[in-house]
Amino acid sequence: MRKFKIVILVCIVLIAGVGSLSVWLNLHEKKASEEGEAPLKISTDGADARLERIRFVEERHGRKTWELEAKSIQRYEDQNILILEDVKVTLYTKEGRSFIISGNKGKVYQDSKNTELVGDVILTSSDGYRLKTHSLSYHHSERKVTTSDPVEIEGEQIRLVGKGIWVDMEAKIFKVLNSVKTQWRKGGKG
Repeated sequence: MRKFKIVILVCIVLIAGVGSLSVWLNLHEKKASEEGEAPLKISTDGADARLERIRFVEERHGRKTWELEAKSIQRYEDQNILILEDVKVTLYTKEGRSFIISGNKGKVYQDSKNTELVGDVILTSSDGYRLKTHSLSYHHSERKVTTSDPVEIEGEQIRLVGKGIWVDMEAKIFKVLNSVKTQWRKGGKG
């Protein structure tokens, strides 16, 4: 019985302590706001707006046409551009194929929806192809991807390297522009 009373006493002391702490914290926050303590400021480096962990989706006629995800985004209204960090863009074709393009940094021109990516850029198709390069430009109205940087393309039975590329995603055509070297693989990757 004595142990039971001690347990109850300890519980009452703990509850009173937590309650007192809660009241003290609330009073302290109220006092700080009354004293005009400045709210936390987030630097936007000249941007008109800054967002963290964003995702945009565009739909047309009930069908997704593209998605954009980024770790952060800064909007510059006077230039009508978005500057992105850790970017992933997913593009959907009319036939149901998809392309995922990712990169360290990006720029989106809001009027045209054209996009430029720079740094560890990777384009992956739902057909199993993977393109690696340093930078890439996506031309939204034409549904074309281009770069003048060195490229590396891998598929199940092919590895191709070259300099510069032009991709028409709707027509399923790509052209490596210069210094092309191709390696065929027998029976798939390996």
